Amino acid sequence: MIHSLSHIASIIGAPAAGDPAAGDPVIEFLLLDSRKVISPVSSLFFALKGPRRDGHQFIPELYRKGVRNFVVSEMPAISLYPDAHFLVVRDTLQALQQLASYHRRHFAGEEIPIVGITGSNGKTIVKEWLYQLLHKEFSIARSPRSYNSQIGVPLSIWQLNSQHTLGIFEAGISQTGEMEALERMILPSIGILTNIGEAHNEGFRDKAEKFAEKIKLFRHCRVIIARESDITGREVLFSGKGDQPRIISWGHSANNALVVEGILKRENSTLIRFNFQSSQQEIVIPFTDDASVENALTCFLAATHLGLGIEIITARLLNLQPVNMRLELKKGINQCTLINDSYSADISSLEIALNFLDQQAGISKKTVILSDVLESAEDQRELYSHILSSLEKHKVSRLIGIGDRISGALRHLMSQSPRGALSIELYSSTEAYTQQFLSVQFREETILVKGARVFGFERIVQLLEQKLHQTVLEINLSSVVHNLKEYQRLLEPQVKTMVMVKAFAYGSGGAEIAGILQYHKVDYLGVAYADEGVELRKAGILLPIMVLNPEENTFEAIVDNNLEPDIYSFELFKSFDQYIRQEGLQHYPVHVELETGMNRLGFPADAMGMLAGLLGSSGALKVQTAFSHLVGSEDPEEDAFTLGQREKFIAAAAHLEERLGYPIMKHISNSAAIVRYPQLQLDMVRLGIGLYGVDSADTHRLDLKPVTTLRSTVAQVKHLKPGESVSYNRKGIVKRDSVIATVRIGYADGYSRRLGNGRASMIVNGRAAPVIGTICMDMTMLDITDIPGVKEGDDVIVFGKDLPIAQVAAWAETIPYEIMTGISQRVKRVYFEE
Repeated sequence: MIHSLSHIASIIGAPAAGDPAAGDPVIEFLLLDSRKVISPVSSLFFALKGPRRDGHQFIPELYRKGVRNFVVSEMPAISLYPDAHFLVVRDTLQALQQLASYHRRHFAGEEIPIVGITGSNGKTIVKEWLYQLLHKEFSIARSPRSYNSQIGVPLSIWQLNSQHTLGIFEAGISQTGEMEALERMILPSIGILTNIGEAHNEGFRDKAEKFAEKIKLFRHCRVIIARESDITGREVLFSGKGDQPRIISWGHSANNALVVEGILKRENSTLIRFNFQSSQQEIVIPFTDDASVENALTCFLAATHLGLGIEIITARLLNLQPVNMRLELKKGINQCTLINDSYSADISSLEIALNFLDQQAGISKKTVILSDVLESAEDQRELYSHILSSLEKHKVSRLIGIGDRISGALRHLMSQSPRGALSIELYSSTEAYTQQFLSVQFREETILVKGARVFGFERIVQLLEQKLHQTVLEINLSSVVHNLKEYQRLLEPQVKTMVMVKAFAYGSGGAEIAGILQYHKVDYLGVAYADEGVELRKAGILLPIMVLNPEENTFEAIVDNNLEPDIYSFELFKSFDQYIRQEGLQHYPVHVELETGMNRLGFPADAMGMLAGLLGSSGALKVQTAFSHLVGSEDPEEDAFTLGQREKFIAAAAHLEERLGYPIMKHISNSAAIVRYPQLQLDMVRLGIGLYGVDSADTHRLDLKPVTTLRSTVAQVKHLKPGESVSYNRKGIVKRDSVIATVRIGYADGYSRRLGNGRASMIVNGRAAPVIGTICMDMTMLDITDIPGVKEGDDVIVFGKDLPIAQVAAWAETIPYEIMTGISQRVKRVYFEE
């Protein structure tokens, strides 16, 4: 369905303003993010308002990028935007959802089955597995990744077109009152309820309220597919006007449509026996966890309802592929950065991956390795022409295309219009590419590997990945963004955010963390030393960067890289001021640190007059901010001292500002203070350890997610007799027949020797295994006697979601900061975005 701008205006009830001579453009893309412009001429930007960002502020940037169509709730000065169109509405989010609802209803008369999926867990898995089961028989429109929110669902629904024969969409809610809008947009005829678990409980009074809210998605469904234990006793909630939906359930009791009779878990697969349609059946899935069994049974019922034969379903279930919902960022060969997204290839996820490429590439060259795009009903030449335009917009310098479709379409397109700036290489298959692969073809660039699963691009990733030992620190960039927003929601709209990325971003990787912070528009970064700031500049980070510990021998690097030093003493002021004047510069940005109780660095409060006089007489330096460090903001027993620091700081900073005669930003809040002292927000806050998922104040007021997972593998399994010892100094003596696993991590990797001899544990096969004996330089031993089935190569969690870093720090009698910053650089960092 093609929508003209005037048609959209009538749908959302918006009077149009702007240049009538600009015509009536056709809208192809709905745009919510100024960083994700694909086709500016045919994009319509909705200026959404959030707690921290107002979309209206990005209109100038979008206009410069060529966007000319806007939905706004506040009319800008039209004279600044010649040839632009503005549709004015009361609520831009409501208008977006209204447009999506209209678009969905256009297909209602065509009887396209629309599947709506909700639940606490498993929504995305069920959606993706249904796609794997059904994509040969149906042309499917589905939610990209986990686009199931109030703004994700409209973007998903907008993908529907006349080529599709099935739609599969997720709906996720976190509080009451949200599902009605999602139901109006998705309008499913088939409802799937996945596991109702503990996720997102915080937005509801109890589980009953959460269930009642979720099933509002099924208001107009003819069929509902669910697990017996999730639906039994709740059927009355489906009563209402009109025909009652038919409930197709699975479970162990005889009144289910599918009656489970036995589940046999093997080493790498699960056999499920059941009775269905009065006959005995069995399926095998290549997974052993309980969640996969549940999701597979739900998918079986949905696929049979949609007309797929049992034999076909059984064969395809055996070949189900795991759903990877993350983009992995790894160190590549020859100083390259590697982004692994070798799991799917469709237009929506390609654009997501290209945006991630932009975040991480900085100023380095960009290469994309792309397979045939199999999930599109668009004409092949138009499809790949669109892809080429998108690659050029994202300034990709090289495309390696793999597959017959992409090769054929691009050869035709290049014969008509050669791509000068974009180098293109084409191969018929993954095998053809890997046979001629040469590592010297890649150097100091960022490489996105993006392919449909059937192409087996894992082989290409293995060729490109830097080979390091098997202990890895995984950094979840989605959790970084989530935690950032958790803190920012506590801030007043005008308060800025400085994020501390010193000490290699608390061990998580400075440039990678800074890249995503820049993408999400934080205001400042803070580093400890100039060389950290220089590395960020080399990585393409353009944000203002404050250097906390400037040294005289780094002044040249500071100025060359536009870094902003912290001036904390008169001696430092004099030497930096002299350097700046020698360079012939004026008004160079600096930050002034005030001493209010830390007694570490900083000017005393009574020195503000003298400092202001020196600054004024020099003219070489200009103060950007004044700040101080809180001593005990996380400790309620120090509240009086903390508030005393606040009073000292505000008085001294006000005196400095008055004497300078121009405004300066003021900041004193750290992660704990953001939560505990709203009155200390001032002009800016400094977010540090909280960004990485550690609630230093232990308030439990924020839904923080762990950012880092340190994992290793089992190198060897040994069986010992009572009295035998483990490791150096014979500190670990076994008292029974024991099984000991040697794990590839030691104190050279940052795993402290204080954690040895039973003080700490690691997670093996989902269970805690205590450390036994002394921790070695490269190895640690675990007692796995009570954990059956452990074998060489098994995964070991050192800390992460199921073993919080705070617990590891407590075992080591230290703080999470020390654990995080102590992880050795020889431990490979793997970054991913969910």
